[in-house]
This record gives sequence, C-alpha cells and structure tokens, in this order.
Amino acid sequence: MGQDILVVAELKDGQPKTAVRELLTAARRLADALGGQPRAVALGPGAASAAGELAAWGAASVLTADEAPSGGLRAVRVLAAAVAQIQPAAVLLSVNAFSRDVAARLAARTNGALASDCTGLNVAEGKLQVVRPVCAGRAILTAHPSAAGPLVATLRANSIGAEAPAAPGAGTVSALAVPADPADARVSLKETIATKSERPELTEAAVVVSGGRSLGSADAFKTIYELADAFGAAPGASRAAVDAGYAPHAMQVGQTGKTVSPALYVACGISGAIQHLAGMRTSKYIVAINKDPNAPIFKLADFGIVGDLFEVCPALTAEVKKAKTS
Repeated sequence: MGQDILVVAELKDGQPKTAVRELLTAARRLADALGGQPRAVALGPGAASAAGELAAWGAASVLTADEAPSGGLRAVRVLAAAVAQIQPAAVLLSVNAFSRDVAARLAARTNGALASDCTGLNVAEGKLQVVRPVCAGRAILTAHPSAAGPLVATLRANSIGAEAPAAPGAGTVSALAVPADPADARVSLKETIATKSERPELTEAAVVVSGGRSLGSADAFKTIYELADAFGAAPGASRAAVDAGYAPHAMQVGQTGKTVSPALYVACGISGAIQHLAGMRTSKYIVAINKDPNAPIFKLADFGIVGDLFEVCPALTAEVKKAKTS
C-alpha cells in the first residue's frame, strides 16, 4: 500500500453529499502527514461532473464510475478496483446505510483493516490512528489498525468539521471501467424511494432536535418540528417515540437507529436510556429538556432545563426566531 488517502464520494443529484467535504478534509490532513495525496472515487450518475467540487476540496485525482451501483456487491467490486489502481493507505467513507453495506466487504476483499463509526482519524508515529466510541459510547478507543491492505474507515459526520483547502487539488479525472460480474446480481437494488424535505439530513445536520415518548402523540411532535425549523435543524426521535408511532423510523437516533454527532443536540422529553445515548453522545453540546430532574440525560447534558417541554420548547422556538431576526 502507498501513502495516498482515497475518499469514497457518494453523490446526491449528481453532486457530492455534504459529508464528503469532511472526508476530504480528513484525507488532506492524513495525506500531508504521510507524504501522500488525497484522492477520490465518485460513484453514480453524473460522477464526472462532480469532479470539479471534489478538486475544489483538495482531491488530487478523481476516479469516476457513472453507473449507479445496483447493489452492495457491485459497489464493492467498483471500489476494490479503485483501491487496486490507487493503492491507498486508507479508504474513507461516511457513516450511513451505504457504508454499513460495503465497508466490511471492501476491507475483506482488499485484505484491509476495518474501523467503523470513527470520530477521529490521525497519524501518530508515522502510523494511521483511529478514534472510535466503544461499549455503546461509554468508552473511547484509540488504535492503530494494521493489515496487508488499506485501512477502511467510516467517519461520523460533523466529527472533525469541513475546512476548505488553501488551494484546490489538481482534480485529474479518469473513468473507472469495471467489467460486470454475474455474481454481483445476487444482490440488486430494485427501487429507491426518495423523500423530499427542506430540512437537512439527520446524520449530517449541524443541529438536531429530538423528541421522546413523553410527547404523547404524533400530532404533538409538531412541537419538535417547529423548534427544529427555527434552528434550521434536523428533527430526531428516540426509539420509544418511534415504537409508539409518534415519528418515522428514519428519525430514530440511537444504537438501533442513526448515529449523529452535531454541534448541538437538543433532547426534548428523552430520559437518556443507554441505547439512545449511544447514538448522540459525541455531540459537541447537548441540551436536555425534561420535567424529571433525575433523568439520566442530565448527567450527559452540557445544559439542562427542568420543565415541561410543551412550555419550554415553544418559548425556546420564539427566542430562536427572535434572535435570527434581530
């Protein structure tokens, strides 16, 4: 393996997802420390047109695969071909459903080491170092993964922050042609149902406002949506609220839902069960609103408000709106 860092650039409507900027920021730092270059592989329709933005964020070269991978097996084959061509020290992906499907397969196929759900990526003593929560987030592990192949690491969004480079990368573009293999058809993508929303994606949002079972109904969740919209945030929910039918599963934050790491996390009527904390405890600042002063969430929160969320949240919504207009 060489010293370059390869970023997997997932596309949305032909453009790199927001989290890709953070991956390229991490790739630049790691490559600088190792003496290599940050590189990218863009997957999906319009991949070639995305090369400009990837270069603007530091990519020295961009491999493009215009096909929309029909399933995880095909995506892994394409990414393995990119690894064979670049010979990187590490491959970086965002934490999401796609990386959960392909990262472990890619590490196995390339004889690499897998480090999932990382919150930090560094170089120490000339070796790649990963930082990741373990034991449902109650401890932080720092390790130097080692294998014959590259490190395959998935990074939580908002973990390190995206920083534009002082100068863009060369952005040399080349197509990645990977022959089809009948074995890839064992798993295929039949349909993608896209939901349209003006709100930011939950896993990438800088601010998340979540509600718990104490909301009492799906209609009452409008309190959460109103506060989230005032912040320009993504709304979330605890597993208990989702199981009760108050919010869709796509909003679930926690060990069996989505993992988030925003700059600000507002927990409304959430007691703080370990399952929920595992999905949000790496948030930069946590604000808890709960009428129970002994709720476990207050032990983790940076700021706590003991009160009825149906009184506190509307008042907070009004104040946030006032601050934005002043």
